[in-house]
Amino acid sequence: MKLVLIGCPGAGKGTQAKVLSRHFGIAHISTGDLLREQVKSGTPLGLKLKSIMESGGLVSDDIVSELLAERIKADDCKKGYILDGYPRNVSQAEGLTAIVGELDRVIDIEVPDELIIERMSGRRSCGGCGAMYHTKYNPPKSEGVCDSCGGKLITRSDDKAETVKHRLEVYHSQTAPVIDFYNKKGIVSEIDGSRSIDDISKELIELLEK
Repeated sequence: MKLVLIGCPGAGKGTQAKVLSRHFGIAHISTGDLLREQVKSGTPLGLKLKSIMESGGLVSDDIVSELLAERIKADDCKKGYILDGYPRNVSQAEGLTAIVGELDRVIDIEVPDELIIERMSGRRSCGGCGAMYHTKYNPPKSEGVCDSCGGKLITRSDDKAETVKHRLEVYHSQTAPVIDFYNKKGIVSEIDGSRSIDDISKELIELLEK
């Protein structure tokens, strides 16, 4: 089973990928995690990536493709894998086909922009232990204070409303053509991502078990 989950930032791709990974016993691959692992490794490539990412630059498709091609050789990918948030543009989609062949299914998790902005701009993270909260869906017991360690809660720059709006604009301009690319292959299934995590998981599992 070779799957791709597509959706805008905050659509719940990572959450659903973890659920599907556990249920079907297949690997969950996040290209963001692959890049962060390289940075932590301190290798020459990791140092180069750190410089690119810290300056706000984009990591080239060639590097991401190389990391992905290596990752899918691992034993946990033998039964299949779920790609979370990749490909992000048509060039990456074409490169992915060259690496893995044809996919079995592409899941498009659709969430209205206004709900994404509410979800992400309400996020708060602890500057001490990294615990995550939400002003509406998962508030701390005391406003602005972490339940676990008493640290100060902050809004990450990526979660500020103006940043989220920009990320959504970029997503729509780059990813709509990717969905068209896979629609022509007849493998896209659209899911309403504005519902509860459990409802979405249930629909996805039923869809993939057919």
